[in-house]
Amino acid sequence: MLWWVRERPLATIGAMILISIGLLAAMADILPLRDPKAVNISERLLPPSAKHPMGTDDMGRDILSRVIYGARTSLQVGILVVFVAAVVGLIVGLVAGYFGGLVDELMMRITDAFLAFPGLILAMTIAVILGPGILPTVTALSLSWWPWYARLVRSEVLIYKQSAFVEAARATGASIFRILCIHILPNSLSPVIVQGTLDMGYAILTTSALSFIGLGVQEPTPEWGAMLNIARKYLLSAWWYITFPGLGIFITVLAINLIGDGIRDYLDPRSRRSRRLAIVLGRNKKNE
Repeated sequence: MLWWVRERPLATIGAMILISIGLLAAMADILPLRDPKAVNISERLLPPSAKHPMGTDDMGRDILSRVIYGARTSLQVGILVVFVAAVVGLIVGLVAGYFGGLVDELMMRITDAFLAFPGLILAMTIAVILGPGILPTVTALSLSWWPWYARLVRSEVLIYKQSAFVEAARATGASIFRILCIHILPNSLSPVIVQGTLDMGYAILTTSALSFIGLGVQEPTPEWGAMLNIARKYLLSAWWYITFPGLGIFITVLAINLIGDGIRDYLDPRSRRSRRLAIVLGRNKKNE
């Protein structure tokens, strides 16, 4: 554990920040917070104070409570989107890469059809069809992102399916399901884990973008993008209204990206070799 902290301090900081945000979001119901949906017009647009550390919004609701509950919404959507997209992509990539031929051609052409549309535009189109809300947002983003995982997994399967340990498993009479799940899948997960970690930050950003334009999570559910959509009207008169939800997005996505970079360096042998070489060269230079 200490070697991870020593070699990847930024990833460690990102993990600490994300864990703190996750704990706050998970414990929001038992923390001494105000009701994030409680309206109090007499306290609308109050600046930060001891009573309201982040001020209040245009409906008199406590922004601190809404930011913390908004973290729960954003993290839930980010995790669900990455999980669903990765599972669908894994299944498609494993089947297409292993069987090849007509199966591979058919699945990859369907994948290419999804990839032909920009991810955000496709997500917006699906969100318009399904309507606003958390579940439609998760569905829209998952449908627009699974092709990337399918392509990634397929490329890994094409490398491993002709390897010696897979041929040995076939020779012993192992079933296709066992070969895929026991021998090929574990060796194909590293790039998926890295991509999923980074995509979680993109999912939070895209969710906020959809909510900002009215296609994602809707009021009165606390969500950072929806809060920014209303707060932009009070940019000059109530700076705190737009600042704290924006900081929530910025800090969370930054923490996730720092973790993703650390995991990528750890799982990529070339990055580890480059890091070790740099350490050795640095030590030799000091000795000189």
